[in-house]
Amino acid sequence: MKDFRIAVEIHAPPGRVWPVLLDVARWPEWTPTVTSVHRLDPGPLAVGSRTRLIQPKLEPAVWKVTELDELAHNFTWAVRGIGISVTARHQVEWFKNGTCATLSLKYSGLIGRIMARQLRDLNWDYLAAEAEGLKRHCELQELLSL
Repeated sequence: MKDFRIAVEIHAPPGRVWPVLLDVARWPEWTPTVTSVHRLDPGPLAVGSRTRLIQPKLEPAVWKVTELDELAHNFTWAVRGIGISVTARHQVEWFKNGTCATLSLKYSGLIGRIMARQLRDLNWDYLAAEAEGLKRHCELQELLSL
């Protein structure tokens, strides 16, 4: 397996969820899978923006935004090394009376499949923790705004 994907239903509108997901500098506030974020470019997140993430159990990595569609509420970023590329996609969509947020990772390259297999459990744990943290944070914001 080289692809990992999780979706979570959030009882808050996409207009509340999307800004939280897009504000990568504040991810450590709602997910335990990111301990430090350093934006390497000024201004809002945009195609070409780079962000250095520090995550427990992983080497620090610089992620570069490769796609960002404000209207469709999704962005993709990637980190590349010798023989490997990891792409992460983040999407927010209307779902019933709230939002469906989908988070995914894809490994490619000569050693991508090997690394995906080695990090399989960690990837699933991190995606689940991120989805749960996003849900909890956005639903709390929604409750506090009522």
